[in-house]
Amino acid sequence: MHSLRSRSRWLEVRLTAVVIVGAAALGAGCSEEDAAAAQATLPTVASITDCANLTNADVSGAVGAETRITSASVIRDDAPAPYCRVLGEVEPKVRFEVRLPVSGWTQRFVQTGCGGLCGQLGIHLDQAATCVPAQKGELALASSDMGHSGGPGAEWGARDYAARIDFAYRGMHVTALAAKALIETYYGRRPRYSYFAGCSDGGREALMEAQRYPRDFDGISAGAPAMNFTTQNTFYHGWNARTNTDASGRAILTGDKLPILHAAAVAQCDTADGLRDGLISDPLHCHVDLSAVQCRAGQRPDSCLSAAQVQVAREIYRGAHDSAGAQLVIGGPLPGSELGWAGVLVPEAGSDRLFGAGIALGTIKYLASDPNPPESFRLDDFGFDRQSFDATTGLHGLYDATDPDLSAFAAAGGKLLLWHGLADPHISPLNTVAYYAAMQRLMGAETVDRFARLFLFPGGSHCGGGEGPMDVDLLTALMGWVERGRAPNVLLASHATGERRPGAAAGPADRTRPVYAYPKVARYVGTGSIDSAASFVAGEPTARWPSAFDWLGASFYTAGYELWCSASGAHFDCRRSR
Repeated sequence: MHSLRSRSRWLEVRLTAVVIVGAAALGAGCSEEDAAAAQATLPTVASITDCANLTNADVSGAVGAETRITSASVIRDDAPAPYCRVLGEVEPKVRFEVRLPVSGWTQRFVQTGCGGLCGQLGIHLDQAATCVPAQKGELALASSDMGHSGGPGAEWGARDYAARIDFAYRGMHVTALAAKALIETYYGRRPRYSYFAGCSDGGREALMEAQRYPRDFDGISAGAPAMNFTTQNTFYHGWNARTNTDASGRAILTGDKLPILHAAAVAQCDTADGLRDGLISDPLHCHVDLSAVQCRAGQRPDSCLSAAQVQVAREIYRGAHDSAGAQLVIGGPLPGSELGWAGVLVPEAGSDRLFGAGIALGTIKYLASDPNPPESFRLDDFGFDRQSFDATTGLHGLYDATDPDLSAFAAAGGKLLLWHGLADPHISPLNTVAYYAAMQRLMGAETVDRFARLFLFPGGSHCGGGEGPMDVDLLTALMGWVERGRAPNVLLASHATGERRPGAAAGPADRTRPVYAYPKVARYVGTGSIDSAASFVAGEPTARWPSAFDWLGASFYTAGYELWCSASGAHFDCRRSR
């Protein structure tokens, strides 16, 4: 009989072996041996024509709309291997970019989504840092601006309803058709495997593909999906801006107070999972007692929150609701996300710039409404009530991606990875949990388990970063499932030191941890470093998350609500079926 110490050592060694083997299977290493274990072995295919000849390619028939190729040239200096960069446009205004490896193409195609309200070309292959085909430049890649050009604003949708449709669902589909046609023209064959990877609005686009065009992609990775677009970009962000504005128009709660709020949340909820690690693993059941941070007589004001600031924090956690208490969104940001509120939900100290206020006003004025409100409309004019909810969500069938019936996608052999950081301030992970639960209710848990997985990252922020391990090779995991039938029940995630901002080089990993498919969670074995994945095994959650949430949009998670629209100027012609 093993002693407690020897048994603990046995568990640690066994789990270490499991994690190492799992890491190899998921492509966590960078060697060709890892790639062979994770993906199918596919011969490389050479091009059958010069890159420049693609300027003359006629792919309009394959796309089903007039498509122009505007340029095609070989790029050699900003990628692992030279590629043919093709730029084009699908009528009316969907611009796209396709990158085709000059040599070494392994018959895989990956299309990436965009974020915010899109409007710019850019291929962002994130959460694939150790995916060998990606790092070796063996993938054909594509992306789209989703039918309009410009910055983060929404003015482009004011009177161009065709642009709204392209942004809602058409843009990524016609881009996929154009890219596959160009791939066939360049290599003489279509992709063996096609994938879509996106986060935020890109996650919404990913779900749109699975729901509306189930045969476009074999595997789809949908991160932090903005699936409830009509409420997310109006009530969610608008509420936080309105709640945090005093009578003089100034912010009440500012970014300098967020570390105080965050420290209180962690202090109260960190150990609910039995481990003090600085992360809140079950934020849904964390109810922060805000009296702990409210200033007392004689307390330095820079070490606490005023009564007004506490009230703002309480309302942000709660999320938009009407005067009777009915929820207008599925929920607010969860405890543990506070450090990410700055610049998104509350302004930085000394600044009045706020992402949420801008995107809410633009969406309300130029996208969510038909007809649009007057140009003089301000966020102060927006009502947080049932009447406003009904008016604002009238185009739910156009923009939202909440249909849980993925039977056509599953029947086509598709695989879906849903993922979300639990400390995401931009989009509450409750949206994604509710969608997964709706899939299970409609299709049955066993059926869903055959083609979909949900992963939640404690301490993970929006699409990456945060205090918890969230650097993970999702693309290799998805390829392994599609190509070798290896369903990913655990992912190996890491947290890197250094400044976490776009373009910044990540430092070395200071923490690794397994992240198990929902509803399983990582449980500490009792010995070993809490910063090592080898010290954790799969366990049951301390409390189950609900299978449904009580809010005015609960009925949105039903099948067959989609609108298929055409447009002429500022007029929609929509129907329920294609």
